[in-house]
Formats: sequence, C-alpha cells, structure tokens
Amino acid sequence: MVRFITFEGGDGTGKTTQIRLLEGYFKNLAASCLVTREPGGTALGGLIRKVLLEVGDDEVAPATELLLYLADRAQHVTQVIKPAIDAGQIVLCDRFTDSTIAYQGYGRGIDLRLLQQLNSIADQGFRPDLTFLLDCPVSVALARTSRRESAVDQTREDRFEREKTEFHEKVRAGFLEMARAEPGRFRVIDALRPAEEVALNIRKIVDQELC
Repeated sequence: MVRFITFEGGDGTGKTTQIRLLEGYFKNLAASCLVTREPGGTALGGLIRKVLLEVGDDEVAPATELLLYLADRAQHVTQVIKPAIDAGQIVLCDRFTDSTIAYQGYGRGIDLRLLQQLNSIADQGFRPDLTFLLDCPVSVALARTSRRESAVDQTREDRFEREKTEFHEKVRAGFLEMARAEPGRFRVIDALRPAEEVALNIRKIVDQELC
C-alpha cells in the first residue's frame, strides 16, 4: 500500500504548492497524512537547513554539504517518517534521497555509487512508494523563483538559487534520468501547466495507486 509519497524537482517547479493541495485532498477524504520536508523536518533538521541555505557567501565544500543533508535525513527518518508510517499515516515529503542524487551527484559531481551507499545508511532502507517529479524548463523554474523572492521582498537567494543555469540543467537531467530508470515509482508531471491542472493529475494518480 502507498504510504510514503515524495515530491521532487528543481527549485521553482511548484512542489510545495502541490504537496499542500494534496494534503487538503487527503483531509477531505478523512485520510490521515503528515506533511514534512528535507532539510528541516525536525528541530535538528531546522538548524541544519539554516546552515545549508542561509550560509551567506561562505563557500561550503561539496562533502560538507552532502554530510549535512545525510545527517538531516537520518534524524528525519528516525524521528518523523518511520513513526508516522508505523502509525498508519500517509507521509508527504518535500524532497528525499532523490534530491541528494540529483543535486550532489549530477549537480556537484560526487560519485553516484558512493551517494547510493551513503543514502542507504541515512534513510535506513526507507524508500518512497510513489515519487512525483515536477518538471519544467530551467529558465521557467528560475523565473518563478525570482518572482517569488521579489513578491516577499527577499533580497537574498539561497545558495542553490544562486547557482549558474548549467548547474540547474545538470540537476534536471539527473532527475529525469532517475525517473527513466524507475518508471514504476516515478511519475513525471508537467509543471508548466496551471497549478490546479497539475493537482488534478496528481490526485488521479494517487487515487489509482491507493486502490
């Protein structure tokens, strides 16, 4: 049975919006679900998230970045994800192991086999039952991110948003390659469409998978 659903994709693809819409759908069905995210799904994870995303102009070594994400995941699985699933809840998670492969592997160039091994330690064998990959051209996603930052009057982007377009293209290519490799788990969603259309598509897939 589907209990663990993850949302993946580059910045600006609408993951957070779609998770909240799906959460509302489950509430209407009286289904118990938990929404969480990486990094930052625990108190410790919140501190790690602040370090990772708000470090300012200081350069963070790829290995340091990776180990911080893995530490966040290990705590997240132990404290939040596993207990929720054991309690019979459906877990909706904004990013999980696939983001590590896409960003630190395809984006940063860290060995993919090594990342798989390290992920297996951090995630303790927990794998998503279903993964929605929200995909759209990098230029569109970055434009959305820029508009979002302007709308809330934020003058500083996080470290990933400051990366060059080439980096984001590598990340997108990595996500799509993973989706091709695991078609049974991934559902690639066209994030160019209006949010309500995307949400309807996701709900239809969830209904099929929960039957």
